[in-house]
Amino acid sequence: MKLLESFVNRCSDLLIAHRHLLSIVFVALTVGFAASATQLKLDPGFLKLIPVEHPYMKTMMRYLQNFSGANTMLISLRWKGQGDIYNPEFMESMQQATDEVFSIPGINRTKVSSIFTPDVYYIEITEDGFRGAPVVPAEFARTPEQLAQVRHNVENSGQLGLLVANDLKSALIRADLQDYDPNDGSKVDYWEVQKRLEALRKQFNNPDIEVSIIGFAQLLADVIHGLFGVIGFFLLAFVITAGLLFWYTRSPRLTFTALTVALLPVLWLLGALPLIGFGIDPLSILVPFLIFSIGVSHAVQMTNAWRNEIISGASAIEASRASFRKLFVPGSVALLTNALGFAVIMFIDIPIVHELGLTACLGVLLMIVTNKMILPIILTHVRLESSSWKQPWRTSGANGLNRIWLAVGKCAEERSALYVLGVCLLLVAGTSVLSRGLVVGDSGSGAPELRENSRYNIDGRTIAGSYDIGVDVLSVIVEAPDFEGDSCLHYPVISLIDRFDLYMRGVPGVRSVTSVAGIGKLVISAFNEGNLRWRALPRSEVGLSTGSRAFEPALGLNTEGCRAIQTLIFMNDHEGATIAHAVAEVKKFIEANPVEGVTMRLASGNVGVMAATNEAVAEAEVKMLLAIFGALTLLCLLTFRSWKAALCVIVPLTIVSIFCNAFMAMLGIGLKVATLPVIALGVGVGVDYGIYLFERVRHHMDAGLCFRESFAEAMQERGSAAVFTAITMSVAVGTWTLSALKLQSDMGLLLSFMFLYNMLGAICLLPALGAWLFRDGGKGRVAVVPRTAEVSVRRVSPGHTP
Repeated sequence: MKLLESFVNRCSDLLIAHRHLLSIVFVALTVGFAASATQLKLDPGFLKLIPVEHPYMKTMMRYLQNFSGANTMLISLRWKGQGDIYNPEFMESMQQATDEVFSIPGINRTKVSSIFTPDVYYIEITEDGFRGAPVVPAEFARTPEQLAQVRHNVENSGQLGLLVANDLKSALIRADLQDYDPNDGSKVDYWEVQKRLEALRKQFNNPDIEVSIIGFAQLLADVIHGLFGVIGFFLLAFVITAGLLFWYTRSPRLTFTALTVALLPVLWLLGALPLIGFGIDPLSILVPFLIFSIGVSHAVQMTNAWRNEIISGASAIEASRASFRKLFVPGSVALLTNALGFAVIMFIDIPIVHELGLTACLGVLLMIVTNKMILPIILTHVRLESSSWKQPWRTSGANGLNRIWLAVGKCAEERSALYVLGVCLLLVAGTSVLSRGLVVGDSGSGAPELRENSRYNIDGRTIAGSYDIGVDVLSVIVEAPDFEGDSCLHYPVISLIDRFDLYMRGVPGVRSVTSVAGIGKLVISAFNEGNLRWRALPRSEVGLSTGSRAFEPALGLNTEGCRAIQTLIFMNDHEGATIAHAVAEVKKFIEANPVEGVTMRLASGNVGVMAATNEAVAEAEVKMLLAIFGALTLLCLLTFRSWKAALCVIVPLTIVSIFCNAFMAMLGIGLKVATLPVIALGVGVGVDYGIYLFERVRHHMDAGLCFRESFAEAMQERGSAAVFTAITMSVAVGTWTLSALKLQSDMGLLLSFMFLYNMLGAICLLPALGAWLFRDGGKGRVAVVPRTAEVSVRRVSPGHTP
């Protein structure tokens, strides 16, 4: 440890000695990063949001060119005037809207369907046999006779409830969007797609027609629009933080300095991203604001230590040197734990999470430079105002801050510690039961990123209530490559699909099922005058060929020769529990119904993506928590050289994580990609309080004080800074709960909870554990602290300002 002490002292001397040269270097870097930040662009993408290595997603990607994937847009035009959709005005709008969708960049034009596309046709039996043609004839002039013919064609097309609403008041356009434009191979600009969709909505929305649009592109557009409000909440958080900082320091100079240094890593991060070939995804836009909050926390610790040195009689230069020596080791360790909190989320095998983790880690590592090097240099030029020497919240006497610290200090007494530990055990028992209600995946209906009353979720409910297909679909692929001829004409294959169709219809949460077997039975029945007794599958190839119209690839349910066949399972919702149950039932059926030469694979559709994502999150949760707590324990052992000290720091974090799970279950917030990182981040940031406090406890115990006295000294030196930063960060991110984005609101609520309760754990539970773990006073039990020459242990009397 002497070597570490010597290294830190040498670094402080070099930093102060070369501060002018380093200032020029840091200013140049800031200007360079600022210029680079102007090149930063939004970089959204659908494939970034899915666990591409998951077996379900490998199946989806394999058949992406054959079947509709999860990136599907649904555009519904609803007639609000008299009568139904079979009128010239609506039909003209529907035809034009279909044409507009074809021209949207990134649209797979072979996967656009509406009553005006040639792949949607009807079949009817006449005296001359079967007759089939597109639902809307090529020469459609919207005459009364033609409108009546279209009505008749739709009834015979099987599209009622699919592309035409059951109440005949709306019709649907379904289209597949790809990340890369299939027409020229260029990367799709989602912002341009959003503008085209918004233009389509404005063009066709009128008093008689209402346009509803859902799909990833529209969801992303609404999230991006919501992000404009994020800037407002950042400004609000900035103003609140500035106000609280000024109240705490009573120094405009220290307030300005702390805020400036907290903003620097944000600017550097935004400038660094284009240099490494990264943009910024709308769903990771909150990372810079988290970096700012963490920056404020560490800046307050440094400025508080500097201020205390000034009050003790040091010059600005000596105070900066002393502050660096005191805080470099605990501050750097704390920042490394912050980076670790971001890094472990990369156990979730989803590209956007990897990008988020890498971006946040980079921001925190940059903070080591801005907070531990730039801030001490700036402080050498700062003069502390007289108003900051004596602050109202530090008044002495029974009503002063010391009375609060004396009350908190009782947690370090053995008797009081028993009460604290007893209350914690009761809370852990209760919250452990509550946390069992935490679901993996979404909780509630609609897009979880947006509020219930958002336009997107209103559109989703409108479409779901008008059509049988719903908006949540799970696709199961049946592979039968080894059968001779058309696989659908082999009874074992089509019978398996038929039994699967029937089985899934009885699963709770399933709304409807569409399969080649079901359509085939309808066609075969039609050959027999619609008699329900004939709605069955013949066992012979000749008999099955009667229903071969249902096996045409144009219907989108199978490939040529039925080598791959998809069954579409439409769900009532996409809640985590509903998806998990449906997937479990599919696996149960597959296991119980093996057919030689046939393989059933999960999954595609938006529910397939959610199922894969939920499984990836559930699998990563244990790895993440083990990794972060294991690594934090190792860091604490290396820092304090004491397993008892490591327990004092880690146990409160563990308990608060259990509290957070119960809190999420109570609020109906599911464990998913957006919330799992919050837990890891909350642990990574929350450990700061314990490290900063215990570093001083360790210092005073090494000097000969007992644990209780050492904790009292530590609270005098760093307690107010720890409490202040926790409250400031909680309030700042707490403003996010007012956001129009539910994603941001949930993150703000959970982060506020984690910041606040991790602080309470550090000042209440940490001393309670230490009171019993260090009953012998800890002499000789704790490693030597890297001590600075100018720091000595001082007895602080009530009312004295250190």
